[in-house]
Amino acid sequence: MQANFNEAVLKKISVHYVGNKGNGQDVNTTKKPLALENEEKAVIATAFFSKFNLGSDKYRFSHGASLDFNEVYNFCLETLAEESSFHKNSVNIAKHLHENTTHPKVKAGELYVCYFGNCLVDGAFVEALGMFKTETKSNFLDVAIDGKDAELALRSGAEVTRFDKACLVLPTNAEQGFDVLIYDSNGNRGDEATFWREGFLGLVPQATEYYHTNQFMGMAKEFITAQLPHEYEIEKADQIDLLNKSLEYFRANESFDRKGFAKEVFEDKRIIKAFDEFETNYVEMNEMEMPDSFGISTQAVKKQGRVFKSVLKLDKNFHIYIHGDKSLIERGYDEHTGKKYYKIYYEEEN
Repeated sequence: MQANFNEAVLKKISVHYVGNKGNGQDVNTTKKPLALENEEKAVIATAFFSKFNLGSDKYRFSHGASLDFNEVYNFCLETLAEESSFHKNSVNIAKHLHENTTHPKVKAGELYVCYFGNCLVDGAFVEALGMFKTETKSNFLDVAIDGKDAELALRSGAEVTRFDKACLVLPTNAEQGFDVLIYDSNGNRGDEATFWREGFLGLVPQATEYYHTNQFMGMAKEFITAQLPHEYEIEKADQIDLLNKSLEYFRANESFDRKGFAKEVFEDKRIIKAFDEFETNYVEMNEMEMPDSFGISTQAVKKQGRVFKSVLKLDKNFHIYIHGDKSLIERGYDEHTGKKYYKIYYEEEN
């Protein structure tokens, strides 16, 4: 999917207050959409679109029994087919969010439901729906100067670019649950992110190149850093070497091949067998599919590359960064001092 929101316009916006039902808080819905000037709409649209990353995971609405039972999907389906139902369905969405807001960590806040036009998706201009929730308030100064006199008021509100959770529903692939982008200030992790993504929206990831690349690299990292040391006596430097080889494989290739990856990275047949068993259990526990081949997403590789640590930490005195040939670092033990050591070979200092 190719998308561009530079020319998108905010056509309608409704705002409702959604409290935490689990904490005894109510939902307060409004009677009609907000009346805003075009300049205000432009500022809001630019700010709201700024958090969506088109190169990250894409989702779709889902339901265990049938897509027809996903409430938010049906509200969006009706609204995109009949714009006049926008405010009515914004109220329905707010009430549905309130019903699902029962986790004690989820904060109350304002829900902004937006109807966008002029969104460029796969070469066509389409309409889209957005849901944005603000929970965090900031203090700001409102200063008015009249001649030589000034008045100052301390106000509290949400910064236009600092919403906590968001969802953008694009009209493409409607029968499969739409193409959906999400944002969470917590990074899509933790109970609050799960509540927004699964409890409220009922979303599941789409099986894209980004998704497969991200999932496999995360699984490989967990095997190397957590599982492998339990099965074999493997030094930290060897772990880092395997992480570097894994990352280099994904950086150097445009497509992934399961057997080729295992042979190139792990080499040892015993480790390859252990990885096969780990992958089988990992896939079953996480209820996911992992194909033997797929296109590699460069965006996902960049993301995972930030957490593939190549640092060897020695007490609190030294950090050794290992980026290349592991044979140039040698580990030993000094009987006289009773301390371990590393010997590093190099040709020149930079």
